Amino acid sequence: MARPFHLGWFTHFGPDEWDAPFASAGGSPWDGAFHTDLARALERACFDLVLLEDSLAVSSEAGGTRELLLRTGVRAPRHDPAPLSALLAAATQHLGVVTTLSTLLYPPFLLARLVSTLDSLSGGRTGWNIVTSTDDAEARNAGLPALPDRDERYAAAQEHVDVVTALLESWDPDAVVMDRATHTYADHTRVHPVDAAGPRHPVAGPLTTVRSPQGRPVYCQAGGSPTGRAFAARNADVVLAVANGPAAMKTARDDVRQRAAEAGRDPDDLRVLFLVAPVLGETEEEARAALARSAAHPTALATTLAKFSAYTGVDLTALDLDAPLPAPELLLAGSARGSLGTLAKFAQVGGDGRPSTKPLRELAADAGTNSSLDLVGTPEQVADQLEAAADEVGGDGFLVTTPYHRLSRHYVVQVTEGLVPVLQRRGLVRTRYTAATLRGHLAEF
Repeated sequence: MARPFHLGWFTHFGPDEWDAPFASAGGSPWDGAFHTDLARALERACFDLVLLEDSLAVSSEAGGTRELLLRTGVRAPRHDPAPLSALLAAATQHLGVVTTLSTLLYPPFLLARLVSTLDSLSGGRTGWNIVTSTDDAEARNAGLPALPDRDERYAAAQEHVDVVTALLESWDPDAVVMDRATHTYADHTRVHPVDAAGPRHPVAGPLTTVRSPQGRPVYCQAGGSPTGRAFAARNADVVLAVANGPAAMKTARDDVRQRAAEAGRDPDDLRVLFLVAPVLGETEEEARAALARSAAHPTALATTLAKFSAYTGVDLTALDLDAPLPAPELLLAGSARGSLGTLAKFAQVGGDGRPSTKPLRELAADAGTNSSLDLVGTPEQVADQLEAAADEVGGDGFLVTTPYHRLSRHYVVQVTEGLVPVLQRRGLVRTRYTAATLRGHLAEF
């Protein structure tokens, strides 16, 4: 039997698919009911986790204006994922909930207290998706004139993570004694100061919260550039990745595992999850017709250009739609902003390191799914591809997202009640939970 793999879901606290035939929450999911339904469906399908991404600014990267971002509803509006993660944890019993929190905007003490509290509220099912922010607008919302350069940003993020980890570990597992005889709640000798004296984040500690069920919530991180991969390899329990096909996926996974070993970690302690966006139908023709309809939506091109402009820090709307994209390194030259890995994925950089010669218009159409694999077909056909890719990559699992950034209950049902049962029948994913914590889910296989 093939080695089973892990499943996560990648989403955000933003508008659903509000202007389509199967629109569900009507574009106003702000009471959390839509996402609660999503979490319960994922738990029925025995997913490991749901990851809530975030953005902390209404970017004007696309065309120098906020109009395109707001018109398409891409990356704005976004509500705070932290309260939503508490709501989702309360609505489920097993599903892990990962919250995106930026090292640029959250001071280490505040962040450590928040994730520790969430971990206690969830009974040990919390994760922190570590991001450094890639948008000058986010930096300005943090009180900075602009983003630091990439190396400085990651150096600051490393210090931030080190301080957060020290704070989370400042309470020993046995610090709470509740000794009735001496009327002692916590033994002060088992609660330790941190006294982190780094240049950016001097923190005294200890943390004000008791040690949470996991001690340290699961750390997730996506790093596409060499600096980002090194950071992920040193810190992350779960590495979020996107690549162009199985060969590139294997290269990316092998690279981050090698970097982890060089950092003194056991590579088998990492789980590398690749982003995928299955398009499903009762027949392959039906699935391909559904993808074509999504690609033909009036806002499809604008949505993709706005999304990837914000992700990459490059105004894609200013480029010739009928010309090839310049090399990602040239587009990002001299810029502190943007994600080199995301831009390389968008440019369809191959194994030879060269970007595709397709015109930007075609790249945008292909990037609408933002999937590491071309998954279009029946549940059985898509399961075949996932099984083959997992075998070739030696991979740990997949992070499901939605084509063209448009989430509906209809799509959730297609995946959780169509695709997942096929994977379960093949022994490729779990059929029940056996662990109590998110870290336990990830360690299960």
